[in-house]
Amino acid sequence: MEGTESTTRERTTGRNGSQAPNHMLLMSSKPLHRFIQKEPRSLGIVILIFGCAELLMGFQLSKENVQTSCAIYIPFWQGILFLVCGNLSIYTEIHPSKKMMTVCLAMYVVSLLGIVVSISYRIYLFIEYDYLKYRAGHYSEEIWAIYRMDQLWGIEGLLFTSSLCVSVLLIFLVAIARLALKSTHTQVIVQHIPAPLSDTTSN
Repeated sequence: MEGTESTTRERTTGRNGSQAPNHMLLMSSKPLHRFIQKEPRSLGIVILIFGCAELLMGFQLSKENVQTSCAIYIPFWQGILFLVCGNLSIYTEIHPSKKMMTVCLAMYVVSLLGIVVSISYRIYLFIEYDYLKYRAGHYSEEIWAIYRMDQLWGIEGLLFTSSLCVSVLLIFLVAIARLALKSTHTQVIVQHIPAPLSDTTSN
């Protein structure tokens, strides 16, 4: 009995003595903390910057009479999606939980779908701008129209490139968030201790 008690005491002391290293090891092995190790907060800040740029450019494009991406309000709803994804990434790194990870994953997927729509529409706008620029080139008095098309092409091209950059970041975040949400298999060890023999049984 004394040997058993000493062994139990040593195990308890060992757990308490190495509580911090074991806790850190446990945290590093959890899927949610694997997501945090990829620093989603830094990526979230980058996505926030792209979202602000999208919104600011959207206000400028909304004043144009020529058809732009504001025709279907791409800079506004895409900028808001980027801002939401960025804020969620920052918040999830500070307060990690499975619920927040699920919300982040859903918003990442929705934003990726929005990027597909915006990229497709902007490719159509590039073709339209090239046609308008070609038509304006036949009239010397409409040389200003060529410069205007070049400016719009540049703005839309910048937003197009930023959307591609954000899509790469979102694909990476989707991959690590999906891995973090995978269920972990826990093993339970059941130790069977036989009941001590009573006096009546020994007699």
